[in-house]
Amino acid sequence: MLIIGGHVEVTPEDRDRLVEEFADLVRRARAAPGCLDAAITADSVDPGRINNYERWRSWEDLDAWRAVAHAPDVGDAFRSVDVALFDASGERSPFA
Repeated sequence: MLIIGGHVEVTPEDRDRLVEEFADLVRRARAAPGCLDAAITADSVDPGRINNYERWRSWEDLDAWRAVAHAPDVGDAFRSVDVALFDASGERSPFA
């Protein structure tokens, strides 16, 4: 399983517009083969932060998605990007 997670910093005035620009991408990702979850959301406490979370079954699924994703071009709207890809080899409940 692959997990992509992190956040981007934007100007507070642009945050909600940018999140909305990615709504169609999130809907399409969630319907893509191998996508276990995807979200691009406004942070609940920082008005200049957008959180990114994706979970993919395999590299093949992620590569296939990337070939057709066509993410919106937001130019230089991201002031900083702190997003990473993690290769997860196990899974268990965090509440156990």
